[in-house]
Amino acid sequence: MSPQVSAAFGLLPEYLAWHVLLSAAALGLGVAISLPLAVAAARRPALRWPVLGGAGVIQTIPSLALLALFFPLLLALSALSEEVTGRGFSALGFLPALLALTLYSMLPIVRNTVTGLASLDPAVLEAADGVGMTAGQKLRLVELPLAAPVIMAGVRTAAVWTIGAATLATPVGQTSLGNYIFAGLQTENWVFVLFGCAASAALALAADQLLGLIERGTARRSRALVIGGAAGLAAGVLLALLPLAAFGGPASYVVGAKNFSEQYILAELMAEKLEASGAQVRRKEDLGSAIAYRALASGEIDAYVDYSGTLWANVLGRNDNPGREQVLAELTRELKARDGVLVLGSLGFENAYALAMRQDRAQALGIASIADLSAHAPQLVMGADLEFFSRPEWKAVESAYGLRFRAQRTFQPTFMYRALARDADVISAFSSDGRIAADRLVVLTDPKGALPPYDAVILVSPKRAGDQRLLAALRPLIGKIPVEAMREANYSVDRDADKATPAQAAAALAQKLGL
Repeated sequence: MSPQVSAAFGLLPEYLAWHVLLSAAALGLGVAISLPLAVAAARRPALRWPVLGGAGVIQTIPSLALLALFFPLLLALSALSEEVTGRGFSALGFLPALLALTLYSMLPIVRNTVTGLASLDPAVLEAADGVGMTAGQKLRLVELPLAAPVIMAGVRTAAVWTIGAATLATPVGQTSLGNYIFAGLQTENWVFVLFGCAASAALALAADQLLGLIERGTARRSRALVIGGAAGLAAGVLLALLPLAAFGGPASYVVGAKNFSEQYILAELMAEKLEASGAQVRRKEDLGSAIAYRALASGEIDAYVDYSGTLWANVLGRNDNPGREQVLAELTRELKARDGVLVLGSLGFENAYALAMRQDRAQALGIASIADLSAHAPQLVMGADLEFFSRPEWKAVESAYGLRFRAQRTFQPTFMYRALARDADVISAFSSDGRIAADRLVVLTDPKGALPPYDAVILVSPKRAGDQRLLAALRPLIGKIPVEAMREANYSVDRDADKATPAQAAAALAQKLGL
């Protein structure tokens, strides 16, 4: 068995358990909310359009966007709760994912329930009235049993949708089978991508078949089929959740990471240092830049690596460039004063945004700097990662050099480098990426200093700023990682053949640097 397959199977119990718990909870809550709404809509035509329309509108929102929108909302509510009652709640991970997926599950349940109840034979309903049934008795003994097959068809659809959409919960900090897919896409680990897709599909098919037994049982009035399907679902959920008990209580520390190779490696390095001290550590990976910092400031995660330029522009809203030392000094002071966040220090290397081109293309056009690029930009295509064009850094570069490209395209960071082969002329590369040297790319100089410095820094949450165990474990990393070593570690994960896992790359980096 290959190391990648072995690693995938090793992660399966935890990922599957969380995926099942999230999906089952969202579907159960969706059914509990949707059925009463649908019954009310079926009995009151004036409610039908608002209920169905509202559920339909929610369905048109991309599921990833719906998941992301709940994080800042819950974060604000948590802060309000803490201010009023002295206690907040977790806004990262399970709760935003649960609420978003619950809403996402409602449309097929509501629609099928309304359809099933509205299409019942009027003669049957009149007969129920004729024998003196109350409205509640008629609903419970006649309407719902007759409409049950149609309702169950909606529940089956909702279950498949929910299980599939739950893979998108990873960016808001919720562990799921989507961890395979997001990490695999970033590191070009196609074994992980296929494994995550296959596991999610198998889970959806299993749930659909068991719910199908219940649907057939309701159609045939077969108690055995209904009980068999329900028992199968209950047993499957319980078996899937067993691994969560093995993880014991909550982790001592939570280490965060954004969604690219370097972040995975550094998160592993920090986690391993903490684990070596005897601490229990949980990883929260694939977080967006804004979510990662907000999660840290609110105490949802305890530490992660960010970059001084990102914090300077995105968190402090600055667009000037006073130099590396002053940026780091002001960041340390401002983040502590504003949010209580501790900047522990720089790891010793910079991972700067930089514009890069293929060497042959740059030489043919005579481009060595961004200033040279501006004259050719109207004939060129600019490629960037998913965040770059919306970031203040891009606006600063665009304004400073008057850049106007023929087209701008966004890519996952992994595919962005490959885009230089035919889909882009220039990309927003990362200076610590090993693929710059491996692909012989030219990094364009920035004579106007439009881009700020991007020192990799360890951030510690306010609640851990005085935690001596955490600080003692992480301080030995400060100033100890040269950019050459980081490039080598990154490339070991990103290269096409003989890929290392982030954990293997972190272990090799620690051994090489004596960490």
